[in-house]
Amino acid sequence: MPTPLPALTLRQARLHLQEYGHCPSGTINERLLRSWQRSLAAGLQPVGGLRQTEHASGDELRQVLERNHDLLSYSRPVMEYLFESVRDSQSVVVLADNRGTLMHTLGDAGFLNKAERVALASGASWHEDHRGTNAIGTALAETSEVEIHGAEHFLERNGFLTCAAAPIMAADGSLMGILDISGDRHSGHPHTLNLVSMAVRMIENRLIVAGSKRHIRLHFHAHPEGIATIAEGIVVLSEDGWIVGANRVALSLLHLGAHQLGAVQITSVLNVRLEHLLHQHSGHALQTITVHSHDGTRLAMQVHLDHSVLPAVTSASSAAVSSQPAAEDALSLLDSGDPRWRSAAEKTRRILDKPIPLIVQGESGVGKEFFAKAAHDSGPRRNGPFVAINCAAIPENLIEAELFGYQPGAFTGARREGSLGRLREANGGTLFLDEIGDMPLPMQSRLLRVLQERSVTPLGGGKTVAVDFALICATHCKLREQAEQGKFRYDLYYRINGLTVQLPALRERSDFLALTTQILRKLSPQRELHLTPGLFAQLAAHPWPGNLRQYSSVLRTAIAMLNPEQTGIEMAHLSDDIIEELLQLSTSNELVNKLKNTPAHQATAALAGTQNLEQLSRQAIELALSSSRGNISQAARSLGISRQTLYRKINH
Repeated sequence: MPTPLPALTLRQARLHLQEYGHCPSGTINERLLRSWQRSLAAGLQPVGGLRQTEHASGDELRQVLERNHDLLSYSRPVMEYLFESVRDSQSVVVLADNRGTLMHTLGDAGFLNKAERVALASGASWHEDHRGTNAIGTALAETSEVEIHGAEHFLERNGFLTCAAAPIMAADGSLMGILDISGDRHSGHPHTLNLVSMAVRMIENRLIVAGSKRHIRLHFHAHPEGIATIAEGIVVLSEDGWIVGANRVALSLLHLGAHQLGAVQITSVLNVRLEHLLHQHSGHALQTITVHSHDGTRLAMQVHLDHSVLPAVTSASSAAVSSQPAAEDALSLLDSGDPRWRSAAEKTRRILDKPIPLIVQGESGVGKEFFAKAAHDSGPRRNGPFVAINCAAIPENLIEAELFGYQPGAFTGARREGSLGRLREANGGTLFLDEIGDMPLPMQSRLLRVLQERSVTPLGGGKTVAVDFALICATHCKLREQAEQGKFRYDLYYRINGLTVQLPALRERSDFLALTTQILRKLSPQRELHLTPGLFAQLAAHPWPGNLRQYSSVLRTAIAMLNPEQTGIEMAHLSDDIIEELLQLSTSNELVNKLKNTPAHQATAALAGTQNLEQLSRQAIELALSSSRGNISQAARSLGISRQTLYRKINH
């Protein structure tokens, strides 16, 4: 519990607010100021009387209790446990509904009489409109955990109290009620709010389990021992794999906001298919399995499902499976969450068992060969060879021999035993022609004949040999434009263009955090590394003309600069040329921001700029939480914001 301000200071600040409409700068925290302002706006005065609508009638209270039957049923046992922890401390444990009406109280006999004098009893309303600033009403208004101590209460008659309250959230993200401990301000304890928060997590988890009997339920944690504890994440799935409910731990682990519930499928956050989860459940009830999130986080998981609804769920999942990524195939292991990249992978999967050639387009360094190799490893030819040829790297006078092979003595400098050629080496597997747009026109004619006749004749004569391979081509240019300019044969273009997919540039991808995590784990598997939030924000804003190839190289160099005991990569660990680029970019952005402050620009660019900043802010928060292993206080310090502000941003 933070050290409260002296009562006199708070009274003077409140008086200043009443007289001038604001408090002296830095006197009280922002949340308390907002609450006081709401109290004033509701027409309350610190020493005035209370409104007549502050207490529910008998019929009204019965309706409130009926409406909140489940919340009461699952809260009472936890409240009793919580009360045992604070017994004899002049305190009362209170449960309120989502409008601030008190529904159930447990307290020390000596303190209850005192509490009842300020209406801390069932039926009373502790909404801010009726009671001003108080832990229950302010937790409702802010939708976050709150402590209100002594004279921080807006009404002076409540100044003898110290209160700690936390909101109880439903699985769908809606507010159900408030749990509170109120006591004499002289007997307040610094851990009271933590006790309330833990009790709330217990209630929320019990409510999720009780309310999801007809759904698929996933329980998970970073460690198997964490399952079935208060620290576990719980996700509720619909029959076809949509995330329709989750507790706060799950939202944090999966980097989701409550507003995304009902709009995200489980395959969007985990590298696993729904049918795989159902198979694990049907064969091994409550077996703990291992899954990975798209940022590479390893999670231990148990699948819970009532067997009476298993047939319906299985049927629904079978109908939806064609739209979901494959579980743990090579393409899914590369998938870190970007929608455009995932769309390219999903399209590619559909042709892997068909005689349809693939063209992978994208800027240099986006990972076209990695994508092609993953496509090969995900298809029916995975046990065959994957033969890669960079058409831009082979001298023009050697490319024919490299591709088609040659007989012994076919030309000066030929090997005595001859050569099969890369086309024949790919037989039974996949031939990958990188930068096919740079292939000389004469070779294009010969390649076209091979693709038409499915046979190869080596240089120097000899017997024609049949070949069978899947064809994947890659290019950084638009082959249709090349053909229009006479640099690429139209007939070859039509032969190789069965399906074309475009891989996004690194600067265009939405999964920069997940990619960073993947790269760091690949480059340093022995220790867990992270970027400091400030550096992450700068790297995320860099244009990366060399894409993933360049970014991986930068991180590899930075890792080499770390001392053995260091785990956080900072600006000083980067190569000097990259530091210079980042500083130049930062200076340019400052100039752009100054231009954005002009009225003409603000009218046209505000929306797009806000979206980019919000996305960058979310990624920085996710990185800070990951780096601090979920420690809110440490994450807030690294971001330079308060703990309460971080909570609000997480719940936003």
